[in-house]
This record gives sequence, C-alpha cells and structure tokens, in this order.
Amino acid sequence: MNTEKHMRRCFELAAKGLGSVAPNPMVGCVITKDNQVIAEGFHVKYGEAHAEVNAINQLPSDFNFSDATLYVNLEPCAHQGKTPPCADLIINKKFKKVVVCNVDTNPLVGGKGIEKLRNAGIETVTGVLENEGRELNKRFFTFHELKRPYIILKWAQTANGFICRKPLSDIKEDNWITGEYSKKLVHQWRAQEQGIMVGTNTVVNDDPELTVRLVEGKNPVRIILDKDLKLSSDLAVFNNKARTIVFTEQNKDNSGNVTYYKINFNDKIQDSVLNHLHHEGISSVIIEGGAKLLHSVIEQNCWDEMRIFVNPELNFKNGISAPKIKLPESFELSGKDKLYQIKNPH
Repeated sequence: MNTEKHMRRCFELAAKGLGSVAPNPMVGCVITKDNQVIAEGFHVKYGEAHAEVNAINQLPSDFNFSDATLYVNLEPCAHQGKTPPCADLIINKKFKKVVVCNVDTNPLVGGKGIEKLRNAGIETVTGVLENEGRELNKRFFTFHELKRPYIILKWAQTANGFICRKPLSDIKEDNWITGEYSKKLVHQWRAQEQGIMVGTNTVVNDDPELTVRLVEGKNPVRIILDKDLKLSSDLAVFNNKARTIVFTEQNKDNSGNVTYYKINFNDKIQDSVLNHLHHEGISSVIIEGGAKLLHSVIEQNCWDEMRIFVNPELNFKNGISAPKIKLPESFELSGKDKLYQIKNPH
C-alpha cells in the first residue's frame, strides 16, 4: 500500500535525527499530491524546526495544499514549545488529509493535535504502522509513559563469562575484552543516547572519559554513582568535555559542569536515580558497568535492552563474573566479537 510506503519513508527520514533531537522524538514527514511525493523533511536538531515545517518549506509559499496529503510518524504538536504548533501550520495551509503513525503520549500533546486537525475539517487517519513507529521512538515513549529514561545495558565478557580481570593487569591493553571494531561501535552508541552511567569501581579501575572519541557525535551526559564520594576530581570523568552528574549519599555543592544529587542508595534505582534523570529531561541512558550496577538494574527489572559482547577466543583465569544471562542463539559479528542483543519482554 502507498500509505504504508510513505509512512516507512517517514521512518527513514526520522531516523536521521537519532542523537540530535532528544529529548524530542524522531519525526519524519512526507507530503504527496496525486499520490506523488512532492516534499520531505525531518526534525534535524532539538530546538529547531519540526519535520512538518521542514517539509512544507520545501514548497513555494503560494502552493495550493487543498489536494495534498501530509504523512508524519508522530502526531503534530498542538502547543507552543521551542517552536510554534505544527497542527496550526497544517490547518493554515488547508491540507486535505493528514496520515499519522503514533499518537503523541507527551501530556502536552496527547491527542490535542489530532483533535485540532479534525475540528478544522481535515481528514485525519491514525495508527498506520503503529508498532514500528513505537519501536523507532522507544526512548521518547518510555520517557513519557514510564517516567524514566530508556535503559540500555552494555557489557563485554570473556568466553568463560568474566566481565573484568582480577586482579587487573598493569598493562591496560591486557584488560580489554573486545576488539577495535566493537570499541568504535560502542562510541557510536554513546553518541545516540543522552546519558552514560557507570559505578564507582569502573571509574577507579579504568579512569574512563566516557565520551565519544572514535566517531563524530555529541558527548552524552556522564552519570556516576559514587555513594561515599571516593572519586578524586582529577579523574577523566570530571574534565570539561561533557557534563557530569554524580549521585551520592554525601552533601556536595555543584561545581562547574558537575552536578551532585544526594540520594538514599537503599532506595530502588527507579525511585531515586531514574526519577532525577527524568526530571533532568534525559530520555535515554546506556549503562556500561560495573558488575554491581548491572546486577542491581537487572534485579530491579528497570532496563529495556541488553547489548552483550562476547570474545569467543578470550578466557581469564580469575575475574569478576558477568551477569548470568541466557544468551539467545542468534548474534551479530562485531569484528571477531559476538554481539547479542536482548529486549526486555516485560
């Protein structure tokens, strides 16, 4: 069907905004006339024009929209945010028809855009490829519906199930589990998410910068769990290359690009850490360790995806065990590493 064809094109356009538009959703727009595509657009960057505006601006100002159909993968906004309401623009242009994939579950919109269009006499169809649209904007829908960021757990393990060598080797390269291809892929993932989270031991052991260095992209907000404020300020996670949020049980004033939140570490992660991140507007977080933090999130079942690298050629004699997860039969190759991806069925 052409309707589904045009909507899938919206998905392709929308996906170009991954890593640039959050916490906004990824949105693409296609305009047709006589079933021919005459304009396209997508939301390029947070705070800038929405997909509908970018598509409409491809056409002359005196263009007659009365026989045109606008396809968009998310309900046009009906409120004044950083940009004017798209629903009003569509009504002013007098489109004949609008086809929408998903209703926007942001309470600021929540069906109001569709209601506006229908009240203006524009034929409005919803629910086209709805499941695919939700998958595309899984971060956005999780953020608004579960009131927490979309959580991706990522770790690497040896063939015999260790996440870390113990004791660590003085030669840093001897502690690495994955190859260069996988490292670059992880940096690509970091650029796609708004936050990256690790525990105290990971920072102490690895002194990671937690930035995007191997690919082009925006650095995520660094999120550190440091209960007793053990970490010294000269560690790489406190440099000025990205913002850092520290969760602790101690009192500490904010300093420069570092924000401190005092929480009770006995509370559930959802009730403490994730609530704060939701309030900060952080819609997705990739958690890269260590083992204690990963175990805690898995136990509390507040995760959405797991991405697990296994080096089939590497074994550690002693180490810290990776979370005990039944790996699926299917995997992708990431260089010589095996990459398993698991969605939370709940």
